[in-house]
Order: sequence, then C-alpha cells, then structure tokens
Amino acid sequence: MQVLGIDVGGSGIKGSPVDTNTGEMLGERFRIATPKPATLEAVVDTIGQIAEHFEWKGPVGCGFPCVMRKGIAYTAANLDKSLIGADLAKAVSDRVGSPAVVINDADAAGLAVMRFGVGKDEKGLAMVITIGTGIGSALFYEGKLIPNSELGHVTLNLKKEGKAQDAETLVADSARKRDDLSWKEWSVRFTEYLKNMELVMNPDVFILGGGAAKKKDKFLKHLKVDTPVKVATLENRAGIIGAAMASREFGQ
Repeated sequence: MQVLGIDVGGSGIKGSPVDTNTGEMLGERFRIATPKPATLEAVVDTIGQIAEHFEWKGPVGCGFPCVMRKGIAYTAANLDKSLIGADLAKAVSDRVGSPAVVINDADAAGLAVMRFGVGKDEKGLAMVITIGTGIGSALFYEGKLIPNSELGHVTLNLKKEGKAQDAETLVADSARKRDDLSWKEWSVRFTEYLKNMELVMNPDVFILGGGAAKKKDKFLKHLKVDTPVKVATLENRAGIIGAAMASREFGQ
C-alpha cells in the first residue's frame, strides 16, 4: 500500500510517498516552510501543495503537533490556534481530494520506530521520546499505540532551577541551546526527566528519537537510569513514514 505521508512542524511541512509494507520512502522528501501565521487555511493549503508536487491521488496520512481525537485537533503547539476544534481529517481530505488520516506528530514518529525501527521487536510498554524544539512522547503496549500521551508536558522540578516547570522547557534540545549547556550538563537534566518517567510510567524501554538523537555519542553515556535506553535511527524520516502508517492502520 502506498500512502503520501506528511509531517507538519512549526518550521517546516515535509512529505513523501511511502511504501507502508516496507517503510521505504518512494521519493525525495519535499519540504515547504510552515506559513506564518500557521492558520488552518494556510497549513492545509501547504499540505495540498505537497500533494500537488507529487501529483498524488491516493490516501494521505498527516502528523500534526496536536492532540487528536477522531480527526479533530484539541491543541496546536507551534501552530495558530485556529486549528483547535477543527476537523483536520476532513479539511485535509477536502483539499487533496483523497481520504486523509491525521495523528499526533510524536505518535506518528513512534509508529515508524515501532514498525520499522529499533522498537519493532519490543514487548511490554515502550516509551518513544522525541527530543527537538520540544519533547514529544509516544506510548506503545505490546506494539499497540496509546495515543496523545503528551508526556513532554509533565511538571518537572529541578533543584537548581528552584521551581516546577513544564518538562520540555527544561530538557528539550532548544533548552540546552538556550541555557548554553554542555551535553553532559544537559544529560543531568534529561536523566531527571527519565527518572520521573520511570516513577510514573514504569516503561520496559525508552527509545530516543528526534533531531538530538543524532548526537547520541555526546550524551548517551551520561544517562543514569535503570530502564534500557535505545536510540532510533530513522531520524527526520520517522514523522513522514509514521504518518503514512497511520493511514494504513487507522484509515477506513
């Protein structure tokens, strides 16, 4: 089955046709800068432009930085608030003229990792964490997605910071750059976040993805947690591949 996978981000909207039997992208990744402001109409039109670039007529899967329930967005991180409450599945379908499935972007990345990456043989509870501008999370139990976990937004209290804060404001890669932390210094923070997740979720494995995962040699050795830690290898392809898989697994 071939599906056009689209990954909607705060800075760029990317897409490619995907063979959902193998997880292989069938074309060069095509990227358009996310419109400013990223209104519902502008974002959906950009998705339509990507479909037109590939002359696409088949099913489409889209990952959005939104909590999704039955195709409707309940949050809109790094996008305009006009997306909240919108039926994104219908809006995308109407624009591209094909059936569309929408999913949270971290859940999409997790699907790719669990179906075609280092998580494909994992049993029990797997927690995929994407480290980038923010912190995304995707939970899988026995390979089945538990959607919209949003565990990057738990409250984290680091002694040096003096007050409880949203976790991703402290441990995202953007926080490392903002606070001019070495990878070792950042690893102390991230270890505290993982320990918090161990206490609350008790996962069988952490799988780390996102842009920062490419720097694993700089921080992996500094993490001090009991749970096994693996690093995803699909990198910036995961969101596109996973969005396509959402169409295959959750489409009508």
